[in-house]
Amino acid sequence: MYNAAGQLNKDQLVERFAPLVKRIACHLMARLPASVLVEDLVQNGMLGLLDAIGRFQAGMGAQFEAYAVQRVRGAMLDGLRDNDWLPRSLRRNYRRIEVTIARLEQENGRAPTERELADALEMPLADYQKMLQEARGHQLIYLEDMISEGGEEYLEHHLADADADPSTILENEYLRRELAQAIEGLPEREKLMMALYYEQDLNLREVGEVMEVSESRVCQLHSQAVMRLRARLFGAGGRKLGKAASHG
Repeated sequence: MYNAAGQLNKDQLVERFAPLVKRIACHLMARLPASVLVEDLVQNGMLGLLDAIGRFQAGMGAQFEAYAVQRVRGAMLDGLRDNDWLPRSLRRNYRRIEVTIARLEQENGRAPTERELADALEMPLADYQKMLQEARGHQLIYLEDMISEGGEEYLEHHLADADADPSTILENEYLRRELAQAIEGLPEREKLMMALYYEQDLNLREVGEVMEVSESRVCQLHSQAVMRLRARLFGAGGRKLGKAASHG
């Protein structure tokens, strides 16, 4: 993979790791809505691969493939964000739920139940659960910004940049601690679901078999868990990361 000058051979690396880009795209597709095209993920992933080739240095203390995976996944997620693929109506609904979760947690000192959330949103429980069901796939970016495969924080790839802003690194470290605490504070059933889905890498159907519930119910629990995490991390009034400055 190196040329006579000891540098990474770009063409050989692209050819060798192109299948990896496709595998990552297919893995993400399993968690995304049908409206997202795998070709778009692959295209953005290849840009991430080229970026990884340009940035990687043999002395960084990491294997190129591990570094490339981070960059490829990041490029795919960035592409999804840039396309603003989340419908505005869903975005409003999710934000409304997150604000309600934050308010009820502050008022009651505990995680609200589904029934309490439905009542606070002034809708039948079935309608609230339907809203959660509609969130399938649309919550991936929210969590993938913070968690990647193997339980490692996806934000880690920012820390590999030689020109990373120290304040950004501080915020990322603070976010990791906050995320860990938020996950520990989830209701036990949702915490188990998240562990099976992200740590054990089971799909929704497999998680449902373990938990003895339907796949659609797992989808509801996943959407609700992600909204709980966002409510705790970002709150009703903005990012909690603003506190990071006081930790410096």
